[in-house]
Amino acid sequence: MTGMPIPTPTLETDRLRLRPFADDDTDDLYALMSDREVLRYWDAPPWTDPDRAARFVQGCRDMEREDLGTRLAVTARADGTFLGWCGLTDWDPGFRSAGVTYCLARDAWGHGYGTEATGALLDWAYATLPLNRVQTEVDTRNPASARVLEKLGFVREGTLREDCVVDGEVSDSWVYGLLRRDRG
Repeated sequence: MTGMPIPTPTLETDRLRLRPFADDDTDDLYALMSDREVLRYWDAPPWTDPDRAARFVQGCRDMEREDLGTRLAVTARADGTFLGWCGLTDWDPGFRSAGVTYCLARDAWGHGYGTEATGALLDWAYATLPLNRVQTEVDTRNPASARVLEKLGFVREGTLREDCVVDGEVSDSWVYGLLRRDRG
């Protein structure tokens, strides 16, 4: 236990609702995480076992209980359509740092949802935690994800050469960081 509880919030933006995962999200979650195109630049291959979704949802609950971070389902505010998820992970109160992750369905690409959802999560995290730094990595072949981070104020800090091998394909990653003072 870290001593700094991280309750899973429900957040709303103009177009989105970010909420704790529910058991009935597993079909949508599996559809997302088994989509080869969605996971093209992910650091793990697409899911092939539908039970993995239920384990992911339970892992979200465990993460909250152990004060390690939070993962939120991202849905359309208007009709509740599941669009993907985002998360604040690897919370380290000693270093006042965490990681950020997001994954959106193909139909959600190109609408600014990634920036909107991740921005809401970051606003909440910086307001709730004594957080100084958020870090993430992006496959260098994924400029759309890099643009999301740059719109949010992240700074590209370096390149990890050949740090991932997924389905036999070697790739590089850019490291991005966002400091509290850069968030505004």
